[in-house]
Amino acid sequence: MNFCSQCGQPVNLKIPEGDNRERHVCGHCETIHYQNPRIIAGCIPVAGDQVLLCRRAIEPRHGLWTLPAGFMENGETALEGALRECEEEANARIDNPILSGVFDIPHINQVYMFYRGPISPNSQSEADFSPGIESLEVELFRESEVPWDQLAFPVMELMLHHHFQDSKSNLTEVRTGTITRPWKSLRS
Repeated sequence: MNFCSQCGQPVNLKIPEGDNRERHVCGHCETIHYQNPRIIAGCIPVAGDQVLLCRRAIEPRHGLWTLPAGFMENGETALEGALRECEEEANARIDNPILSGVFDIPHINQVYMFYRGPISPNSQSEADFSPGIESLEVELFRESEVPWDQLAFPVMELMLHHHFQDSKSNLTEVRTGTITRPWKSLRS
């Protein structure tokens, strides 16, 4: 940040009185500009022992696989954001979603929240999905079929790992964790 959004004057990094972190502070109007982590909400769409993945049609990581997820919008809950992203990326709806994972990625100021649930069926009682505008294709994968070396982001590998592990043990706890840099794959 270079300029104050209140008055347009230059800002400086300093620790404001009563604070303990550097913030962008306007030297003219003294506005303190707080910057906070971004929240990414997503889904683990499930059909039996398979999960639905999307192959990205956008950057970053164009052409790689991911769970349907994206930045929350103002005015929506984390669950609403996750369900919206699932519809936008996979034209899929989730029945009875439950919170499944919360992962911090402090080095890029992000927090991921995942909800798991079965994909809503179509009139033939089959899981209903198709590629959305941000996806080249969408496909159901069993654990052994997941393109582990073609996943777009480390957090997706971690969430999928926990999902499949929990499914085998019939666990429904919320998984939490921190993604650090450099990422060491769980599959190596």
